[in-house]
Amino acid sequence: MPDTHLTTGEYLAKLLDSYGVELIFGIPGVHTVELYRGLPATRIRHITPRHEQGAGFMADGYARVTGKPGVCFIVTGPGMTNIATAMGQAYADSVPMLVISAVNSREHIAMGQGRLHELPSQRNLVAGVSAFSHTLLDPAQLPEVMARAFTVFNSARPRPVHIEIPLDVMVAPAGHLPTDAWPLPGRPAADPAAIEKAAGLLKQARQPLIVAGGGAADAAAEIAAIAEKLDAPVFMTINGRGILKAGHPLALTGNLGMEPLQAEMQACDVVLAIGTEFGETEMYPEAKPLSFGGTLIRVDIDPMQLVTGLRCDLPIAADARLAATNLLAALGDVRKAGGGTARTARVRRKVEAGLWPACRTHARLMEAVTAALPDAIVVGDQTEPVYAVNQFYQSPRPRSYFNSSTGYGTLGYGLPAALGARLAAPDRPSVCIIGDGGLQFTLQELATGVEAGIATAVIIWNNGSYGEIKSFMEERDIPRIGVDIFTPDFIGLARSLGCEAARPGTVDELERELSASVDRKVPTVIEIRAGSPLALSLAA
Repeated sequence: MPDTHLTTGEYLAKLLDSYGVELIFGIPGVHTVELYRGLPATRIRHITPRHEQGAGFMADGYARVTGKPGVCFIVTGPGMTNIATAMGQAYADSVPMLVISAVNSREHIAMGQGRLHELPSQRNLVAGVSAFSHTLLDPAQLPEVMARAFTVFNSARPRPVHIEIPLDVMVAPAGHLPTDAWPLPGRPAADPAAIEKAAGLLKQARQPLIVAGGGAADAAAEIAAIAEKLDAPVFMTINGRGILKAGHPLALTGNLGMEPLQAEMQACDVVLAIGTEFGETEMYPEAKPLSFGGTLIRVDIDPMQLVTGLRCDLPIAADARLAATNLLAALGDVRKAGGGTARTARVRRKVEAGLWPACRTHARLMEAVTAALPDAIVVGDQTEPVYAVNQFYQSPRPRSYFNSSTGYGTLGYGLPAALGARLAAPDRPSVCIIGDGGLQFTLQELATGVEAGIATAVIIWNNGSYGEIKSFMEERDIPRIGVDIFTPDFIGLARSLGCEAARPGTVDELERELSASVDRKVPTVIEIRAGSPLALSLAA
């Protein structure tokens, strides 16, 4: 029977529960406390970060691992401005996130009366980092608006959605409303004629190439089967790592700005690109224009992406997995021996020969991580090791390697996102790789990890500076202003926050700390100082 005493805030909790929401990341405030009244009656667990940006990054990490939206409860005004950066990162990388906030009562919105947390237009403030931003003017709108949000997450290009609830609406009666989730539309399938045309082009191709991005993460098995059938090398973007398993003979490395990959793209007669926007942030240290010597087939769930940036010869608007499944069937029994394995090995050798010294140092770091935690989810920040690891790392499976060097490119992402990743997959280890500068953006979230009992390994590469920017300035003969920063005693700070912490001196000690981190009930902070014996041994 309907609960006639149920408020909109309590009703919201029940509705989220019906959509399968498992976690909510939020910091209660006077404007959002009514959202919490109904949580004990649901199966939802609440995690309290120490900053709203941390809430957004945790939700992002959770969403990237599960494919389900990370959900946040955010206070009016400063809470929304704080989380806007995290929403920007999620928007750029097509990550599903549901941000539910309060806003002043309906009669006070946009009146400029100096109300607590008042903004001229909170909804418009975050409209640019969300698929849509909606002000709930009546409790009866909530079932429909929630269905629209989950349709974005389930059936379209996933991105953040913001729903703000005025204070008077939050306490309005909603017990008469149904609490069951609306049926959602399926993912869009490909035009059969376009699939047949794509299959025909690929059957005739002598040197096909596949580019797979984060939008293809759920089509890994189908893409691997297509690659093997065509004997086609596969380049995986950073968010697409793991689509081919580590060690697969058709898996390319490097980035598309590198000369060996640029030459391969020119030599190919057909390129099949699935779920990628060909973003410039993939190309480090220098973004270069992309061009293809042959026909470009693009598959993307977002039709506008197919006509953005690069001109393609055959655009296919569809869900990656559905399109790949249909394409695999359309290829039939064709088995090509186009020298794909040899081409892949040749390009990989050339890429490896052109890697800079830091890549070799951090390759050894990743060897230690993999030896200790072979199925780890690795989450990175903007830092020297991550830029290096991006060039060669092969993930054990999809949705297991991501960082903020792509898309929006924000510092401080790595730690809270790694906490969210471990909450998403509690049976798998998670590892954060972060620099001393980036960590100081969100260092306080170590306390969240302790409070919530999240066993995450946090590797700090400490060079006492914003090292990447310092190098950038040095290369251009710009004075090094603002980049050589004071760094605190991370080990002492971590222990004071309740974490385990160590500064290993050898690779063996590093591997032991990583192995031990899994069974601990709190984060394990592992500091590696640039120039230390451990860092030198990694570089040797």
